[in-house]
Amino acid sequence: MADAYRVEPDLGFINDVIALGGADVKKCYQCATCAVVCPISPDTRPFPRKEMIATSWGLKDKLIGNADIWLCHNCGDCSTKCPRGAKPGDVLAAVRAYAITEYAIPKALGKAVNDPKKLPILLAIPAVIFVILGLITGLLDFTPEGTEIVHSHFFSTWLVDLIMVPLSIWAVAIFALGLKRFLADIHANALLEGKTNQKRIDPKGFIEALIRIIPTILRHDKFNECGENKDRATAHMMVFFGFVGLFIVTSIFFVVLYIFQIHGPYSQLNPVKWLANISGIALVIGTGLMIKSRLARKDQVTTYKDWSLIGLAFGLGVTGMLTEMTRLGGMGGLSYALYFIHLMFVFSLFAYLPFSKLAHLVYRTVAMTYAEYAGRK
Repeated sequence: MADAYRVEPDLGFINDVIALGGADVKKCYQCATCAVVCPISPDTRPFPRKEMIATSWGLKDKLIGNADIWLCHNCGDCSTKCPRGAKPGDVLAAVRAYAITEYAIPKALGKAVNDPKKLPILLAIPAVIFVILGLITGLLDFTPEGTEIVHSHFFSTWLVDLIMVPLSIWAVAIFALGLKRFLADIHANALLEGKTNQKRIDPKGFIEALIRIIPTILRHDKFNECGENKDRATAHMMVFFGFVGLFIVTSIFFVVLYIFQIHGPYSQLNPVKWLANISGIALVIGTGLMIKSRLARKDQVTTYKDWSLIGLAFGLGVTGMLTEMTRLGGMGGLSYALYFIHLMFVFSLFAYLPFSKLAHLVYRTVAMTYAEYAGRK
């Protein structure tokens, strides 16, 4: 006889999922079509049917620590084939959005990041910090001398790193705290649902699984298995590799500046500069394609969490490219203003990353690694 399970619906959780884009969850009548048509669902205990049932019943404890919600890539096949229009892909996306807020601390900041009314305040925070800290340290000069346009004369590199380095540490620390709980929860859920028989996670085996899964992530194999939203793969890869390229460029220039003491601006013939320009263009085009796709697909739910991420990525790319173009064009005042706005976007990326939709890159990677480690095919 199966073990008894006392159902205790969490109505607040249901309402939150509905507000995050899962408004059609109650249309589900558990026919399992979604689990059958999903091209990437495992053969054993497939998703998203069981997740749809748990969501409609408000079983928060069965969802937040469930790695399967992250194995879903919101292909759209399940939503298209659903005979009731319950949109399982959007429901799982809403559950993931809830999970990100649940694992990131402080929760008050997580709620603010996902509240459109708080956006002006969140954008004002970096502006105030930059100006106040810049004036106190004397590293911000509103009237840079000389005819050559050098952004570090206006906003010192020391001031940028004085703010950005602690922000990076902040983001890593929040992710570390969240992932510690997340990994413990998904392992407990896997044991409970029979997805694994390993009592403890072997760190060595987990790292080996991560190494094996990285090529799958880089090639976007799961996206390419999708049917309805297969066109998303190109835009997604452009944004993904745009961020990767810019991260590499930033790391190289950080070393060049502080280790080799070579200050910019750097020549456009510099190969690292090529990578920066290509990555910036990829970011702008990729986010542009995402915006076009979202506006065209009236049947797909797009929430504030989606638009805020796309807007941030697009803003980063556009302000970065325009800052460089106006510098090369000799438009000093405009270039300095755009650089300041660009830094506000960079601040927002680091400060709010653990609470935004972009955090799915970290949580999904861990979930996919765990599935590989546990042998969940």
